[in-house]
Amino acid sequence: MLKSLLVTAIVLASVSTSALAQQGAGRSGTPDEQKACSKDVSRYCRSVMDQGDFVILACLQQNRAKISKPCDGVLRNHGQ
Repeated sequence: MLKSLLVTAIVLASVSTSALAQQGAGRSGTPDEQKACSKDVSRYCRSVMDQGDFVILACLQQNRAKISKPCDGVLRNHGQ
């Protein structure tokens, strides 16, 4: 479970902005997974984007009712 949490957090952090995506070139997650959550991270978690992967994941979980269905699917596919 910790592995899937880490993978999800890395995916979400790597897609938060194009600059972060460039920095995270070696990170896990498919391009489709990254695309699925990038808008949600920007919309709901912009204030914590620089605070690390787990903080971004926690933010998405706190906003679960508002995030898009594709991003919710990414979280569910990774056991979140």
